[in-house]
Amino acid sequence: MSDIFDRIRASCAAVSAQSTHVTIDETQIAPFVARLDLELPPNDPGQRPLGGSESTAAFVMSLDAINFGSGYFPHIQKRPGMSGYHTIAASLRDLVADTGAITAARLGDLTLGDVAAIFDQILDGGPAHELMDLFTKALHELAGFIERTGDGTFLAVVEAANGSAAALVEMLDEMPFYHDVHQHPAGEVLLYKRAQITVQDLAVAFKHKGPGQFDDLHRVTMFADNLVPHVLRVNDVLQFSPALLSRIEAVEDIPIGSVEEVEIRACGLHAVELLTTELRSRGERITTAALDNILWNTGAQSVYKSIPRHRSRCVFY
Repeated sequence: MSDIFDRIRASCAAVSAQSTHVTIDETQIAPFVARLDLELPPNDPGQRPLGGSESTAAFVMSLDAINFGSGYFPHIQKRPGMSGYHTIAASLRDLVADTGAITAARLGDLTLGDVAAIFDQILDGGPAHELMDLFTKALHELAGFIERTGDGTFLAVVEAANGSAAALVEMLDEMPFYHDVHQHPAGEVLLYKRAQITVQDLAVAFKHKGPGQFDDLHRVTMFADNLVPHVLRVNDVLQFSPALLSRIEAVEDIPIGSVEEVEIRACGLHAVELLTTELRSRGERITTAALDNILWNTGAQSVYKSIPRHRSRCVFY
């Protein structure tokens, strides 16, 4: 029976088959796999436990509720030596360390000023201000969801999925900021970056046991963002049209849901499926999600940071 992951894969394959701005060069799949460092150590603060089980679940789900803003990151204040994401994650970890576990009630009471203070941003009407406003709305949205679905308890929400990654993804889709679904000439395109990464982060944080045990975790796809497609483009797996490339190099916003933006993420997702298949043909036992983590950490290297990647101001990545 088809599940949410089948639908994500099928919709992205359909985009790839008729994409006009982004194409996959399948001749580059094997050479890229051959030089890819599969032993790259993980470096994601969102996948580390923080206190007891409820505190860890609350931290992971709260961080992933605001695990977006890459289009705003060039404009925010970052901690020394940290990326935008690591700045946000470190700030949220500090909040828990300083003031105790996150609760739905605490999230629901946060004001815009509180959120700006937590993440050390200035409310001056600029892009950072806009991002903090979106963070506030996202955390309020999560608070309401936890109250409705888990009677105020994060673990109860996870347990309601009954060990099914697909079920948890579909539960999270109730929140508008998680509804990562777009239109393309190929049809409706499902991406669900943040809903899927929430499942993966919970699994890793709990070492795939208890609240982190999902029987279908191997079915999760790539977490479609702007960094993994960038890594694939730099390595010639993805080819962008000259017009799209010029816009990216000019640091022009690529609007969320535009044909170009959808093709970047959908073709990126389909390319990671092809890379996973190639790795498995070489005897590697690897999931698509694990490969995504490797590619994401690869993107932290200076060679990738020195080249502009696409930016979209949105709540999905």
